[in-house]
Amino acid sequence: MAGNLKQKLRSHAPIVVYGLGQFISPKWVELIALTGGYDAVWFDQEHAGVSQHQIESAALAARGFGLDCFVRLAPVDYASVMRPLETGAGGIMAAQVRTSAEVERIVRWTYFYPLGERGLNGLGADGRYGSMPVAEYIAQANSATMLAIQIEHVQAVQEADAIARQEGVDMLFIGPADLSQSLGIPGQWDHPHLWAAIERVAQAAERHRKAWGIVPASPAMARRCTALGCRCLSIGFDCWTLHAGLRATKEEYADFFRR
Repeated sequence: MAGNLKQKLRSHAPIVVYGLGQFISPKWVELIALTGGYDAVWFDQEHAGVSQHQIESAALAARGFGLDCFVRLAPVDYASVMRPLETGAGGIMAAQVRTSAEVERIVRWTYFYPLGERGLNGLGADGRYGSMPVAEYIAQANSATMLAIQIEHVQAVQEADAIARQEGVDMLFIGPADLSQSLGIPGQWDHPHLWAAIERVAQAAERHRKAWGIVPASPAMARRCTALGCRCLSIGFDCWTLHAGLRATKEEYADFFRR
């Protein structure tokens, strides 16, 4: 079952993850696993409209190849948080969170008693389809489920300390694109206001012994973040990989593309 990613977060090991959204499929998960070097894949239900069936199939492939996986979603209700976990995802990443009060609700929806009040089912992939004793299921789910909270708005930055303080939160994950937009400097990756916000999140994470991650806009940004203590880098996304592959193919066969 899932849990490798959460264990690595606890052990302070560096983590590299890959995102799938528009082209999510079990075969792509298999390709990532065969390529090697990645600790986990994450599925973008916030922007790509990924279905529960797609998550179930991709999560099954990830487990089969020893990759952990989690789902990025915009937390709007209890079902949105709970259903990806029952399909076999190892955790969730809640997007567009702004307040610690929102995080409290997400924690309650993510975990079973005593930390939360997630509905007890056990008939999904996370409960081995009803074959696990209830006590074992609860203990396994609470210890293995990874919860990341995205910090991508100036209000969330202001509440970073209160968010990081909450039990059940494993990682603060910065979304630099939306964060830069919230700061009024969209896409300005080197702007001092953006880096002041990143540093504030990094300090909150360190203070409360939580991991933090980011989607780096460049290798230079990734290096600067790791120097600040970043432990999870999301490097690569399906659309980016397709564009890079198409460009490389056209460059290799440049003579045949000339008009």
